Amino acid sequence: MSVPDYMQCAEDHQTVLVVVQPVGIVPEDQFFRIYKRIASVSQVSVRDSQRQLYIRYRHHYLPENNEWGDFQTHRKVVGLIAVTTCASAKEWPQTSERFHGQKEVFGSTLYDSRLLVFGLQGEIAEQQRTDVAFYPAFDQCPDVEKRVEDFVESIFIVLESKRLDRATDKSGDKIHLLCVPFEKKDFVGLDTDSRHYKKRCQGRMRKHVGDLCLQAGMLQDALVHYHMAVELLRGVNDFLWLGAALEGLCSASVIFHYPGGTAGKTGARKPKQSQPADAGKRHRPGAQEVLIDPGALSANGISADTSTEIGRAKNCLSPEDIIEKYKDAISYYGKYKNAGVIELEACVKAVRVLAIQKRAMEASEFLQNAVYINLGQLSEEEKIQRYSILSELYDLIGFQRKSAFFKRVAAMQCVAPTIPEPGWRACYKLLLETLPGYSLSLDPKDFSKGTHRGWAAVQMRLLHELVYASRRMGNPALSVRHLSFLLQTMLDFVSDQEKKEVTQSLENYTSKCPGGMEVITLPDGLKLPPVPFTKLPIVRSVKLLDLPASLRPHKVKGLLGQNMSTASPFIYSPIIMHNRGEERCKKIDFQWVQGDVCEVQLMVYNPMPFELRVENMGLLTSGVEFESLPAALSLPAESGLYPVTLVGVPRTSGNITVNGYHTSVFGVNSDCLLEGLTNVKTGGCLVEVVPSLPRLQLTTSLPRSVNVLAPLSKEELSSRVSLQLFNGETQQLTITLENIGTEDIQSLELTSKMVNTKDKMYGEFLSWDLAEAGSQLPLKPGQSVAVAVGVRVKLDFSGQESLLQELNDDGISVTGLPISSPLRHVLKPRAEKSGGTEGGKTEYSHIKVKTNPYPGGKPSWYTLASYKAPYSVVLGSFAYKCFQLYIL
Repeated sequence: MSVPDYMQCAEDHQTVLVVVQPVGIVPEDQFFRIYKRIASVSQVSVRDSQRQLYIRYRHHYLPENNEWGDFQTHRKVVGLIAVTTCASAKEWPQTSERFHGQKEVFGSTLYDSRLLVFGLQGEIAEQQRTDVAFYPAFDQCPDVEKRVEDFVESIFIVLESKRLDRATDKSGDKIHLLCVPFEKKDFVGLDTDSRHYKKRCQGRMRKHVGDLCLQAGMLQDALVHYHMAVELLRGVNDFLWLGAALEGLCSASVIFHYPGGTAGKTGARKPKQSQPADAGKRHRPGAQEVLIDPGALSANGISADTSTEIGRAKNCLSPEDIIEKYKDAISYYGKYKNAGVIELEACVKAVRVLAIQKRAMEASEFLQNAVYINLGQLSEEEKIQRYSILSELYDLIGFQRKSAFFKRVAAMQCVAPTIPEPGWRACYKLLLETLPGYSLSLDPKDFSKGTHRGWAAVQMRLLHELVYASRRMGNPALSVRHLSFLLQTMLDFVSDQEKKEVTQSLENYTSKCPGGMEVITLPDGLKLPPVPFTKLPIVRSVKLLDLPASLRPHKVKGLLGQNMSTASPFIYSPIIMHNRGEERCKKIDFQWVQGDVCEVQLMVYNPMPFELRVENMGLLTSGVEFESLPAALSLPAESGLYPVTLVGVPRTSGNITVNGYHTSVFGVNSDCLLEGLTNVKTGGCLVEVVPSLPRLQLTTSLPRSVNVLAPLSKEELSSRVSLQLFNGETQQLTITLENIGTEDIQSLELTSKMVNTKDKMYGEFLSWDLAEAGSQLPLKPGQSVAVAVGVRVKLDFSGQESLLQELNDDGISVTGLPISSPLRHVLKPRAEKSGGTEGGKTEYSHIKVKTNPYPGGKPSWYTLASYKAPYSVVLGSFAYKCFQLYIL
């Protein structure tokens, strides 16, 4: 026996083996459809008895394994179910002949057989036969399960008769020596009359009878026979069969202690729901179950299991003894080179038992022993199966990393150099199954928390293997996705040289298949999420910028009262206040305007050791229609924080939320959301977009002021013009208003604001008439209108006795002619400020007049020219340097 059955478990010793095979040409899907229905009959309650027969089905079984049926009866094929198609009566003789030829393959061990024929109708199909069942089609066979149950009962009758025949002690008769295939040549010429030989025969037969009792549902009798076989075989040093007897004793004890089975959830045994109420029930005090059968002969002569709980518990091994006996059995098997398959399967069975007992360390010792069992020359497929099963068993006992290791070995075996057609798809599938064992997930969100789990070096090696396997599969999109994942999640562990190599490989792949943000679905249903490049570049802060001062929208104060009058009444609610608080934290206190360019500033840096080119970088928004204007940037190698401004134009009004940004790096398009970025500072991402507003450009006939002053308030602009007038002088000023926006200007209102001074002013300072300008409204985009404004200054300087005392030197001098003034003051000159005359020259000095022509109390200084006389000063004309116009 060269091919082990890795799916075997201890309770399989209780089963009888039935092979289901197609005969002739049978569609594969239809065959497995029937096979599934046949395999559903896994246990049958025997009539007139409370015993149950368990069946193990195989659709492929090597005849050489059948030769070990005397060694362990559960390896013997005792039933055959053939499935075939037959279209006409002419084909029936050939079909029948094929069926008989199939029976001859397992003829030496078969108890019974059945043939299921599909498609044949007519006289032949109407014949009543026990071993043949005719069905018109694969979907017209309602009684398949019932026929299988009858077939299993016929097998049980033969099994029971063999058990009774071999269990009977016939004194004087020679007991046949049971052998395994490789032993037959060793017993040629031995003395069959020796006491040693007879004990060997008796011990092996006892062990064989124990197997039959276990299959027939007589657990107590099986335990008794196994104990007797162990004593007899140990006395004659028959180690191979002694190991088999010990393994049988372990199997019977496992069935007693763990009636649910040790094969896991898929192999758990469940009583058939279709059985009679009292048939096939399992009874046991507490949580465990055993088979209890009445101790009377049934009407058909089949005896029941006469054991009791007391006797069974006496002969049954304890859970700890089960493992010790398994160790002994495996050590005995290890003495025989040709028993490698038996030894390996025993290790697998022991591991499954230890998994139930939660003894992982001892289970790992059995598996370690199984790794070094030499089975000779195995095919590549057999090696793959072996490593895969070892991986599953390590996973069963909780050794995740060891399980992943053997799964990866199996994957590499799929593409071994000795295989003419490497199975890259199978390799890729097995590599994906190793990911949990190495604490690796293909979802980049699992790596955004900042804590890395597992060995980065092993994970990178595995990702490289996934990239290579997907490329050999002919799927470049998978290669791009895995390379992107490696670059995004393992960037902190990749050396500078490896960064260059990975990015070069990524650019080569994306030249054929660009990477995107779509979800890739694999054939087995696994979905690979997109991998955004949030680390190429790394963003540290996001700030939404206000519009330029000339474009900022301001509420009209005249309409403020109307808004308040139409507002809804205030109603207190804790829930509403909580929501408002959250919105306040996110919403920014300025507004954007529909149709105007808006800006968002990002502080980024490049972690790569080479220049990073980012193409097509733009904003991701929601809430309103937004046109993002893409930008391209090039960041120096390992640069510090670098400001990047992204711009766009909102096309509709409402609340807009900046969700993130999109980039194109190394041919991979990424959508990077702010919520997925760690350590990113932002002052808010929600801003209100107001509808499009008219844009009015104002020009005057006056020159700009040389003094650039800050805006007085946020509603006012800093543009100023200057006008110099003498007291009482009048001048015409032309203001040109041009519509430079896209909206019509429907109305025009012009107001003036006069700054209070210490001086008295008579009359109106400004005067205008908007009748002519109003007639040209609405003002279309591109059109302009002129407004004539009259400016007249009339001040009263009377009552300013302390004015001259406050004057001192100023850095700016505005001189004027000394003309007569109605104001004269006789003052005593100050010594420190007095000046003399030399050579008949006239001296001038500079004095200040402190006025406050600006709102907010900010003082401004204006210079007046004076002519100094011995006891009097003639004031010159007062001149304003600034003229302000406010459009609200």
